[in-house]
Amino acid sequence: MTRILLGGLFHETHTFVEDITRADAMHTRVGAELLARRGDASTVDGFLAVAERHGWTVVPTLETMTLPSGTLDHAIFEDFWTRFEAMARPALAEGLDGIWLALHGAMVTTGSDDPEGELLERIRSLPGAADLPLFAVFDLHATFTPRMARFADGLVGYRENPHADARDAAVLSAELLARSLRTRVRPRMVSRNYPLVWPPTGTGTADRPMRSMSECARAIERDDPAVWAVSIVGGYSFADTFHTGVAAVVITDGDAAAAERHLDAIGEIAVRERELGVPAEWELDAAIDDALARPPAGPCILVEPADNIGGGAPGDCTSILRAFVARGLDNAAVVIADAAAVKAFSAVAPGTRIRRAIGGSSRLDPGPLELEMELLSRSDGRFRLEDVNSHLAAAQGVNIEMGPSATVRCGGVTILLTSRKTPPFDLGQLRSQGIEPERLSFVGVKAAVAHRRAYDRLGGRSYWVRTPGPCPSDLTTLPYRKIRRPIFPLDPPWRPA
Repeated sequence: MTRILLGGLFHETHTFVEDITRADAMHTRVGAELLARRGDASTVDGFLAVAERHGWTVVPTLETMTLPSGTLDHAIFEDFWTRFEAMARPALAEGLDGIWLALHGAMVTTGSDDPEGELLERIRSLPGAADLPLFAVFDLHATFTPRMARFADGLVGYRENPHADARDAAVLSAELLARSLRTRVRPRMVSRNYPLVWPPTGTGTADRPMRSMSECARAIERDDPAVWAVSIVGGYSFADTFHTGVAAVVITDGDAAAAERHLDAIGEIAVRERELGVPAEWELDAAIDDALARPPAGPCILVEPADNIGGGAPGDCTSILRAFVARGLDNAAVVIADAAAVKAFSAVAPGTRIRRAIGGSSRLDPGPLELEMELLSRSDGRFRLEDVNSHLAAAQGVNIEMGPSATVRCGGVTILLTSRKTPPFDLGQLRSQGIEPERLSFVGVKAAVAHRRAYDRLGGRSYWVRTPGPCPSDLTTLPYRKIRRPIFPLDPPWRPA
């Protein structure tokens, strides 16, 4: 009987926002709750499917996670470790054959810039764990560190952004664990951090430079039989740590020098195409003018990377909403996370008009916007993903909760007010609230790249627009203190004109 220990730790930490993420923001599953994820399209579900196929006995511990937000209180990590250790020690004493983890890879706490590396090192220090194969899946937007490579056998990153393949990446990493168990070969990881940091808008895998690097990685896997997997790490630019930025990881049972040559080849591509990782953005009014002058066949999508919910922004910046209202646009829609505004509409009937300020919590935003709004409908904010391969499914699964929500209208603009910020990665978000995205003329989307799998299908035209907010694409505006230097695009001679 093959026994595999299962756990998970998942958070993308924005260190430039002022808030500290506390324990009450975390969602934790323990024991059988982890096993119940079978069928929910998450990365844990991918592992469980492989375990089922191979007849493994899964020994669940716990996983804890929340949406991207500010630096984690280190007590969250220590509490996780205390509970994990308490379950892992007796399992190890009884006997385990391997360990598998669901990670993000870009967590930062008030006490550690590399919690995932620390977690892996602590696991290895437990009696009986040093010689076990330890595999995991991690997010393409991780901050990959040498410590992570040292204390695990095989960490496999998502290969696509949007993360349509997160579950598939988990399946691959679990199958590599099965390969290690079958062959009794434990591979090693060789990693490289490149002198590059790209904003999220520059890490879409359908575009260069990520596409070129990924093509190189797949060729290496095809041509070198010693290589088990190659992961291209786009990095998470809003975590200020020494290792923040672009990286690559080779899992191999062959010569380390050959792995280093593979990393050289990937790095040459990354440096050569580095400027493509800083895409240009439109001015907001210019984008609207262009869309009005050349009406697209489908909705005009105004993408607001500076308020990218999937990058840790609050999801309530008001720039696009201000423009929609000021320009008198008709048949437009935007989502604003504002629990207080939802509560204000909780006791009134549909058709009631209320004047109040909404949004604008970020100190970088123009601030709250006062509007007179008519209540159209209310809901509990629950919806099921239309696309089980949505970027949102990796950690959250297919059932999403926006919290109590209210759909309101101001002139020709429909506003979906939610109690919990919810990344706009699936069209079910709007459709579940009675908003048909295909029929809209303008949509404001608080994202960078991950929305594309859903919104590109609408057949319209997308504009990435420059607005104030905590997730700017111009990384030279951020006050980095810890990142290694020199690094593109922060330092000359690489700084773009």
